[in-house]
Amino acid sequence: MMDWTDRHCRVFHRQLSRHALLYTEMVTALAIRHGDRERLLGFDSLEQPVALQIGGSDPKLLAEAAKWGEDYGYREINLNVGCPSDRVQTGRFGACLMAEPELVRDCLGAMREAVKVPVTIKCRIGIDDQDEEDDFTRFVETVMQSGMTTFIVHARKAWLKGLSPKENREVPPLNYQRVYGIKQKHTGNTIIINGGIATLDDALEHLQHVDGVMLGRAAYNTPWLLSEVDSRIFGETREIVDPLEVVERMKPYVSSELAKGVWLQNITRHMLGLFHGLPGGRLWRRVLSEEAPKPGAGIEVLEKAAKEVASRVNRPADVPPGHPAASCAA
Repeated sequence: MMDWTDRHCRVFHRQLSRHALLYTEMVTALAIRHGDRERLLGFDSLEQPVALQIGGSDPKLLAEAAKWGEDYGYREINLNVGCPSDRVQTGRFGACLMAEPELVRDCLGAMREAVKVPVTIKCRIGIDDQDEEDDFTRFVETVMQSGMTTFIVHARKAWLKGLSPKENREVPPLNYQRVYGIKQKHTGNTIIINGGIATLDDALEHLQHVDGVMLGRAAYNTPWLLSEVDSRIFGETREIVDPLEVVERMKPYVSSELAKGVWLQNITRHMLGLFHGLPGGRLWRRVLSEEAPKPGAGIEVLEKAAKEVASRVNRPADVPPGHPAASCAA
């Protein structure tokens, strides 16, 4: 989710779920060493719990990056061994490392020694011509030698030659049974499944077989589904009356960021799908898409978009959620 799940996106998603663990976009260990750490690693306390996802193939450098992540306050450090982009392959990290399980083992071992917070791995079920049964089992069991116990598995192979990153999310067939099989063989490990999971009904079905579910593009494109995560997945009731309430919750953060010089579009681009499939959704997207990118755009754009939605659901935008005059159905 590079260029997607930045700090603004995570603050927005946190308004929808208290308990879901949020992940950063992947940051390379080399960038953490030499770049602007505050820009790369800084985050708002509103986002917690949040995990840092890093990329790299040098054990010493990854250990250093993991320690920086721990010092910044991340609850988990995740090594990405699943991204198939050309840029990632050129840097010798991401999915291409699935061909080097011993190196991945050494990287994770160094990271675990450097920090006290949990270290996890995100991977595929294989790459290119690897066997999804034997080669993936060997990969997992080799990595386990580092003490690794938590695997987040995208249930597709990655084809490093011939498919774009987008095609690698869609073309290779999903093999959920292969992920289930790893859980059955290694019951003491925490196995989290990822890939093609579009609804919470789907997630609940997977939870009959594995320990957790990671949602990526479904959560980004249809974020309202996150509003049911706390109740349906974690068993805790959290009343969010409607998406307009989420807009109200975001306004203090948006105002604060605008005062720091952040452009409105940098925040609202993550909110375009909030009313997906709901009355007024098209108007919401149009107002934000057309007006948020303009220089000097302020909180009034968000308020205007909310009023457009409210006009379609017979609810005045300034009526608080739960008021008798509020009739926006989510």
